[in-house]
This record gives sequence, C-alpha cells and structure tokens, in this order.
Amino acid sequence: MKLLKKAIITAALAGGMLAVGQAQAANWLMLQGTEKPGQAARAKVWGFVQVQYQNDNSDANKAGGYIPPKLTPPNLSSQSAFNVNRARIGARGTGMPLDSNVNYFVLVEFGNNGITEPGGSFAKLTDASITLNHIPGARIRTGLFKYPGAEEGLQAIHVFDWVNFTDVSNQMLLERFPNQSYTPNIPPQSIPTGTDLQGFDDGVGAFRDVGIQVFDSFMVGAAKDWDLSYALMVGNGNGLNFSDNNSKKDIYAYFSAEKVFKGKGPFREGMKFLGWSQTGVRSYDGNNDGVSENYDRDRWGIGFKLKKSNYRVTTEYMSGDGMIMVGVANPSFGMGPGAGKPGKPGNGLLAEADGWYLEGGYRIPKSNWELDLRYDTYDRLKGDKFEVEFKTWTVGAQYFFNKKTRVTANYASRNYEAINFPSGKGPNAQLDGVNGRASIQLTHIF
Repeated sequence: MKLLKKAIITAALAGGMLAVGQAQAANWLMLQGTEKPGQAARAKVWGFVQVQYQNDNSDANKAGGYIPPKLTPPNLSSQSAFNVNRARIGARGTGMPLDSNVNYFVLVEFGNNGITEPGGSFAKLTDASITLNHIPGARIRTGLFKYPGAEEGLQAIHVFDWVNFTDVSNQMLLERFPNQSYTPNIPPQSIPTGTDLQGFDDGVGAFRDVGIQVFDSFMVGAAKDWDLSYALMVGNGNGLNFSDNNSKKDIYAYFSAEKVFKGKGPFREGMKFLGWSQTGVRSYDGNNDGVSENYDRDRWGIGFKLKKSNYRVTTEYMSGDGMIMVGVANPSFGMGPGAGKPGKPGNGLLAEADGWYLEGGYRIPKSNWELDLRYDTYDRLKGDKFEVEFKTWTVGAQYFFNKKTRVTANYASRNYEAINFPSGKGPNAQLDGVNGRASIQLTHIF
C-alpha cells in the first residue's frame, strides 16, 4: 500500500510537470472546484431534490427481531417508506469583476438521510469552499468539500445512476465517526422499532472533509485528448464537522488519466483510469476505559470508467485497514466478544476489509430509457472469525423525462453471510433472511 501511495503521488506530480495545456472539459475535480474564467456568474443558485420509496422484503430472526440491513434507511423503523432523501440548495460563482480567478461553492442539505438523521438536524452544510486559481498547474481549494477519492464517492450524487451505494462504499468509505464515549451495541428490534437502531451520534462523513487541496487538470498528447488530473489534500479527518477532535491530519492523494472522446461536464465521454489513497488517525475510547486511544484509518483504491455513445462501464477495487465499521447498530466497532476489545475477534478497530464492484448501463437508442446492471462484493473483517461477505446483484432502469428530471428504479438481490459460521449460528442468526430490496427514486435538478 505504501508503494502504491508513493506511485500515486509521483504520477500526480509528473502529470503536472509534463502537462502542456489546460483542460477545458471538466472532470469531477474541476467541475466541483472551479468555474470558467470570465464566464461564470457572480452567484448562480442551484440544487436538486430526490424523492424515493424503498421496500425491503427481508425476514425477521427467529425471535421476530430486525437488524439495519433488513429495514429501510435512514430511520430504520420499518421495511417500507416514502422519503425525501435529498433536498439540497446552494450557490456557486466567481468574484468577477473584482477577480475572476477566485471562485466559491456552497451547498446545504435539507433532506432526510445519513447526513441529517443521526443527529436530528433540520439542515446541514455539506460544502463551503473557496478556490484560488492564480498559480498555473496548482489551484488551491480550501474549506469544506468532497475529498479526492473513489469515483463512487467523488462523483456528483444527483447524476449517480443508482438509488443506493454499493456495500463497500457504504460501509467502508462512507465514514461513521465514533461517539465521544463507548456506546453499547443495539440488539435487533421488532417492528415498529421502539429503539433507534442508528447508534452513532453524528451523521456520516459524506465523502467530505475540511482542509486544503492543491489540484489541477491538463490536456496532453499529440491530439490534446488525454486529460491528466491530480490532487493532494490535507484535512482534519472529521467529516462535515468544522472542528477536529485530535491533532492528527488526513492525507489524500489522487491521480486520473482519461482519454477524452467528446463532450464536456458530467456527461463527457471518455475512458478513465484512476488511483487514490487516504491515510489518517481516529481518536476513540475503543476499550471503554475512559481514555481515548489513536487508531490508524487507511483507505486506497483503483478504478476504471468507460463512457461512450450509449454504453457505460465502471469498476473499482477498494481496500481498508483500521476503523472498519461492523454496522450502524454497533457504534463500538465490535460484534460478538469483540465489542470494546480492540484486537479481539469481531472488533473492527484494527481490522481489514476490501471489496469491488462492476456496473454498467445501456441507453436505448431513440428513447428515454436506460437499462443498468451492477454486481458488488464486500469482505468485512478479513481473516477474522466474524468475517462477513456481502454480495449483491442490482438491476435497474432509468427514464429521462428531460436533461434535469429522471426516475430510477432498482431491485437488489442480496446475499450476506458470516463465512465461518453455519446457517443460523453466530452472526448468521441475524444475517439469514436478508433478501431483496426494491427502490424507486425521482430526481429533479434546478
């Protein structure tokens, strides 16, 4: 992993030094962090709304209890629910005519999701950043924004082709932060649940951090059709929280190379290769002795995306070491005898995990329909007695009313298994019965 991190950083710096022209068609780093010089408005108000319905047909355990994977998020109180899961509004623009080399990005979340629900927030600021574009090849962005990382997390959520994230992204990358003090695990609940199964006090990290980032994108090659991008960032490692809870900082590195076919913005066609890493430390009273200890949290991944004509294919592999969450009802990062005992079986504080996914879509010619298919797998607590494998097939369809309004329908067939236990024993006493989940979501961008 250390060699990969060095390779990413070296490649990123080399990309900057070898570049001979600046990119005009935006990638995610550029699309979210910059504006077109002299063309952007001083303040452009924008946002989107996503309304959804989800239905989970999983079975209860023998005692009639349900665990979070068998209930609909984010409230985890029933197996079917309508929800306004995202409602975001923001503004972006430049300081023109004072200085068009300075731009900003602000976004607020009003929906009911993993950002707002755990803390009972009515609204939550998700983005507030300023970008300085004065140094050629080294733009500087600072504030609260998406850190450079996996494609599934870095891409704009309102153009995400699925209703729910893959398990590897949802569990390993979409960070949940430890409570200030040790919190016991929450047992399975009957429906309607009388207890909140969400054991974490704070919302998810939302693939964001507060810090400073140096980045840029360059067009290279004889035809200027290869887009090289890099980003190096230092952040608090505390998600959407403005303050930090320790003196350690997270280090992020990212590099991508894309063969551009045509188009621009989020709908640009091309073939992209990417790699990234994240290294940090989390402070937490993991053994319930009244004193916080430091735990390493490392993540890295590689990916590939092809988008051409009516086809789309994406695949990513991701790996994690330390601070492996074992469920939102287990805020102590432990299950079985591992709760409150770092290094013991079932404890994720020092554990490892990895996973990957392969997804694709086909836009039916001369129609508003798209068909999608995805397979994802996640191996949690690798090599541990309580190791669990998550495998999911998801079929989907999208109907585009226009460029800014679409409906997305998914059905996920899930198989979750603790591989070292027979059926009905250990974790499988709860995982047995996890079945399909149907969802439909309407998205409108304004």
